Amino acid sequence: MALRSRSLITLVAMATLSLSACATAPGPHITGSGQCHAEPLAWAIGKPADEANMRALLKQSGAGLIDPIGPATITASATRDDRLRVFIDRNNVITAVKCE
Repeated sequence: MALRSRSLITLVAMATLSLSACATAPGPHITGSGQCHAEPLAWAIGKPADEANMRALLKQSGAGLIDPIGPATITASATRDDRLRVFIDRNNVITAVKCE
């Protein structure tokens, strides 16, 4: 019985520590409204999906979140107003940018 209580206490303590770590982790820094706008991003299609281009896309879109989508990436169908999805082919070239 005492071993069972210790195990339960240990489990609860670990769960509490895990949750507190999640609560203090910083989220993405949103500089604009967080509303994604893909219209001005057509320049990126055909360009490499390197760090500089991805940073520029995020900044110019106003989105709060950028989601690179590779050829084998499985995505959820849920849409978000603050997410920019960047579709990338197997050669690391941007094929489309969409607010979804």
